[in-house]
Amino acid sequence: MRIHHAIAELATVPGPVFLAIGVFDGVHLGHQAVIRRALADAQAAGGSAVVVTFKPHPLRVTRPDDAPRLLTSTAHKAQLIEQLGVNDLLIVPFTAEFAALPPEDFVIELHAACSPLREICVGHSWEFGKKRAGNLALLKTMGDRFGFDEIGIPAVEIGGEVVSSTLIRAAVEAGDLAKAARLLGRDFTILGTVVPGDRIGRTLGFPTANLSAHNEQFPPNGVYAVEALHAGRTLPGVVNIGTRPTIENASGARVLELHLFDFSADIYGQDVEVFFRRFLRPEQKFAGLDALKAQIGCDVARARQALGFSAKK
Repeated sequence: MRIHHAIAELATVPGPVFLAIGVFDGVHLGHQAVIRRALADAQAAGGSAVVVTFKPHPLRVTRPDDAPRLLTSTAHKAQLIEQLGVNDLLIVPFTAEFAALPPEDFVIELHAACSPLREICVGHSWEFGKKRAGNLALLKTMGDRFGFDEIGIPAVEIGGEVVSSTLIRAAVEAGDLAKAARLLGRDFTILGTVVPGDRIGRTLGFPTANLSAHNEQFPPNGVYAVEALHAGRTLPGVVNIGTRPTIENASGARVLELHLFDFSADIYGQDVEVFFRRFLRPEQKFAGLDALKAQIGCDVARARQALGFSAKK
């Protein structure tokens, strides 16, 4: 997938161009409906579909105190969008200057860059531009003027609820990962980069990979049976999310520690995507490292059983 970082780069995309525009945090079923419509229309017309998104999340700039915890980093979002069959992704830098741009100017810039612009596809209630003055009605007016179609995709409902990133964040925070998966149209995952830790797990006989998570929305603290995707290979394991109350943790920050079964490769600096398969227990404080080690052994045994992965002999 080709990733573009300026609207002017749309000139390199063969026309006619069909744009799917949105923040797309989580790339959930509603987002997928917008993207799939642009893909289908582009294919029917022999054109090119381009997904347009923004970095950072617009609320980080316009209302930083109200900015949500992200379900997906930009890199993770790009991976998910590529998996839908998208060949071109435009990541627009969202700055204070861009937020102050009249919505008409944004559309004019898109139109000028594409050769030609045939369609803009968005969620039916999407708003954009200065004071969020842009909407589907404005896109229709400008489409009539410049010769492109505007498409507003209706809300997607699951179980009587409208799919939204806000609803998914609430489900993840509550630990209802099955509901989150239904709304996402995929398993909830955390993508992270392996970073050096204090190696206490290694001394206990259970070496862990400490993940610097790209996500900001975590499920509840606790221990989970997981599968981890690394370099195209799926590896079973167990994850602890929490503040490690048995071990000194001056910062009190939540950490994600991943123990992979029968795995010893050095993967520092590499990305791992964690799929949460089963919640095993809440995080708890133990009397000492011996008690913690015994409990980790029990956790690993339960995770192996849950994942159907026997220990090597």
